[in-house]
Amino acid sequence: MTSQVTLAGDRLELTVEIGPDQVPRLIRLAPPDAADTGRTGGPGEQALPLADVVLAGEGRAWSGSRYCESATAARLRYAGHVHTDGADHGRPWRQLRVDLADPDSADPGSAGPDSADPGRGLRAEVYYRMPDGTGTVRSWVRLVNAGPAPLTVTSVTSFLCGAAGDPAGLDVWWAGNDWLAEGRWAARALRDLLPDLGPALGTAQPRGCFGRTSVGTWSSGRYLPMGALTERSPSRATGRTWLWQVENQGGWHWQVGERDGTTYLAVLGPTDTEHQWRVTLTPDQAFTTVPAAVAVSDAGFDGALAALTSGRRAARRPHPDHQRLPVIFNDYMNTLMGDPSTGRLRPLIRAAGAVGAEYFCIDAGWYAEAGQPWWDTVGEWQPAISRFPGGLSEVLDDIRGHGMVPGLWLEPEVVGVRSPVADRLPPEAFFARDGQRLAEHGRYHLDLRHPAAIQHLDRVVDRLVGDLGVGYLKLDYNINPGPGTDVGGVSPGTVTPGTVSPGAGLLGHNRAHLAWLDAVLDRHPGLVLENCASGGMRSDHALLARLQLQSTSDQRDLLRYAAIAAAAPAAVPPEQGAVWAYPQPEFSDAEIAFTLCNALLGRIHLSGHLDRMSPPQQQLVAAAIAVYREIRADLAQAVPLWPLGAPGWDDPWLALAVRAAAATYLVTWRRPPGGTGQIEVPLPHLRGQPSSAEVLYPAEGQHLPSGEVSWEPATATVTVALPETPAACLIRLRA
Repeated sequence: MTSQVTLAGDRLELTVEIGPDQVPRLIRLAPPDAADTGRTGGPGEQALPLADVVLAGEGRAWSGSRYCESATAARLRYAGHVHTDGADHGRPWRQLRVDLADPDSADPGSAGPDSADPGRGLRAEVYYRMPDGTGTVRSWVRLVNAGPAPLTVTSVTSFLCGAAGDPAGLDVWWAGNDWLAEGRWAARALRDLLPDLGPALGTAQPRGCFGRTSVGTWSSGRYLPMGALTERSPSRATGRTWLWQVENQGGWHWQVGERDGTTYLAVLGPTDTEHQWRVTLTPDQAFTTVPAAVAVSDAGFDGALAALTSGRRAARRPHPDHQRLPVIFNDYMNTLMGDPSTGRLRPLIRAAGAVGAEYFCIDAGWYAEAGQPWWDTVGEWQPAISRFPGGLSEVLDDIRGHGMVPGLWLEPEVVGVRSPVADRLPPEAFFARDGQRLAEHGRYHLDLRHPAAIQHLDRVVDRLVGDLGVGYLKLDYNINPGPGTDVGGVSPGTVTPGTVSPGAGLLGHNRAHLAWLDAVLDRHPGLVLENCASGGMRSDHALLARLQLQSTSDQRDLLRYAAIAAAAPAAVPPEQGAVWAYPQPEFSDAEIAFTLCNALLGRIHLSGHLDRMSPPQQQLVAAAIAVYREIRADLAQAVPLWPLGAPGWDDPWLALAVRAAAATYLVTWRRPPGGTGQIEVPLPHLRGQPSSAEVLYPAEGQHLPSGEVSWEPATATVTVALPETPAACLIRLRA
């Protein structure tokens, strides 16, 4: 007998089928009004189980590197399900939990499912949660060892589906990510990566797959923790798209492959093969995977990105910053570059306040005595007397006196190898492997599972926020110490190397890190926290569900930054994506407008020597901030679009649009060599609407010609003319 269980949201439906073998399988994940009201994948037993669990004692049933063929998965029988309604921070969701049981793992010597107690052995709870109004589902798996003997798990999927469509008709997307070169999206035909194996498929499954992996503590150090599958379609605005993200600030892996003639998708946190992660569950012990989120849309990649953006907003911690979008001046980029002092800061404070900045963040170096190397001595986080002879409080008061909230840079998870804190804290408060404390680029790494590490950081934050009145902390993270720590015992006074796998130690730290951030914001609810890791090396939604901003890059070239800024809303909602705008007195007016346009559809991270600018140059900066203040309420609810497709690193023309209820905003950039001086930008969601198109910035008369635009409603195309390079403009289209 076959039965079905459905989780139905207002924008997405999920169907699990329990076949005659009592193995549940996900057979449908699609918009509720989709034409394919039946299955989305192979019928019945050709679909995959809900979770793939590799146990050390059993491995895979089909040898290879694919996370869809474990020996255990096919034995996970249906053991019940539960529907739940709830809310995160007042935002409603609907949830389905499907319970699975593997009776064979109760007795390793059993011959089959009828020879063991079905109530014992490995049990799995597969969770699917749909936030209302988003078109997304968040998925995770909880394993419980209900048997009498330990079980070692070497991998477990957070999301698994074998029903993603015909490989011949799909493209796979991923985003390369590197320091100074973040968010480089690319797409390939899936069949180019997974060749048709011909008649061999009649007797066996392929062994190959295509995937992306992040290793170490930078979750986006090589790739964004995202991917997509899109149906090839004549129009970019149509075609089903599956867009996913892994919500972990450490290791992750995803892969797509062909199985039974259809495409499967497996999304995982850390694994043994990729991340040196494994966990041994003693009887009654449990383990929960990191979450994954999947958005499904029939409106192409842009439609899925809009859904995922809504899902990100629904899952994150509420904060006033998400609605206010204040303008932040930071003294670092192309300006003081980690060398602040009272004398250097005061002119910048006056100039930043005059052009309309609302926060002023003193970046790196405030804790370092002038002229002394500080990289490997950090950890005390005390103001440098030589830099601030009147005290740091004097400068913070000056910031407040100019109408801004003061902020400071902090790198909390590291301690310099020459810092006194390195000897003050117990050895077990740091990452270690094989009994040796890990060092990377002159720093040790705190293990936030240990109470001494937490107490140290709490004292630092409470002093800076509570005593000095800092309202903004830029939390940076500039090392990657590898797969993790093998220290399992974190009780004071003991170091027990080799008791856990390094990947398991890292995941434990990751979760303790998230708990620490939650506790900081519980104590200081008005505090604004920026997530930074050498720019965008840790852009993941485990952190962004808690922190208010994400640094998008450390890129110092305004022309290259345009490609990063255009791509950034795929990784982070517009109201959280901090983009540097660093106008300088030696810039031409066109260059000043260009760098400011980089940030106008995200969060403005203003920098540059504004204090040395001429009055007309300062007016050009102030005009951009005035426009931003006018539109930022719309940005807080807008969803991004790529009218010209994914931004190319070397493309002469770039375009980013965001769609809000009241208007659509479009930034276009023309970079050298520039190609032709005019481009047509399609906006199909406005087709037939009597919209008007106006250039908001730079406006005519601001010491340079603004872009010229025209709107054709019949073709839903805006034509933008920028006669010179470099040039950029912000356009608003509304009825």
